[in-house]
Amino acid sequence: MGGIAVIGNLARDTIDGGAPRVGGAPYHAARGLRLLGGGSRIIARCAEADRRMLVPPLSALGVPVTWLPAPSTTAFEIRNDGEEREMTVGDPGAPWTVDDARAVGRTAWVHLGGLTRADFPAEVLAVLARDRRLALDGQALVRRAESGPLVLDDDFDPEVIRYLTALKLNEEELEALGGEERVLALGVPELLLTQASAGAAVIARGVREHVHARRIEIDDPTGAGDAFLAAYTWARASGHRPLSAARQAATTAARVLEIKLEQEPEQIV
Repeated sequence: MGGIAVIGNLARDTIDGGAPRVGGAPYHAARGLRLLGGGSRIIARCAEADRRMLVPPLSALGVPVTWLPAPSTTAFEIRNDGEEREMTVGDPGAPWTVDDARAVGRTAWVHLGGLTRADFPAEVLAVLARDRRLALDGQALVRRAESGPLVLDDDFDPEVIRYLTALKLNEEELEALGGEERVLALGVPELLLTQASAGAAVIARGVREHVHARRIEIDDPTGAGDAFLAAYTWARASGHRPLSAARQAATTAARVLEIKLEQEPEQIV
């Protein structure tokens, strides 16, 4: 069965001093999913005051969207320097609730697009994991939910891990969790270690395999990781094995960046 649900908070992103624009995993995941087969959907939250600014650009990508109200909207300031970036949290947003989780509906796979570790408490994952497989972006483990310069550490709730089928980590997140050996000890069945233009490693059933990535020269790669995990989750829901799904994810993420180079960035004015 194809199609997935991507859930998460939308964000107001200010990138390299530009005007605020829509961000967050639901938006960037939809940039990838629109290149793939149908059947997927987005469930996204933000404050009512930001709905008219953030939801239309997401809906314009063509993936069906359900909006849920949140007490506040996540906000980031992002400064890029090649493949390195510096982030400041303006507002960490508000955690998902059990009632929010119940709005997800029927789907075999869920991409959890957390922006901080507070977004998806264990009790919410317990509801989401009923008859579903969950794929989590590692920033939802290592990012503190506090305003100010973004801080990464390993002080996450270990109860979260028991509900996961797949976990994606970039190099910085992997380091914050203590390295590959410690992450492997968590026991997540499918581990995706992304390495920017160097590609990714997929570790499933004890087997580690490398996935090549096409290098895309771009000043602002924001959202590539979200597109990668969305495409991986979509491919797994469509019947691909982990290695094949990771190859689909790398291809999709590269194409998303190519499209970004071809277009003017969408901005909130």
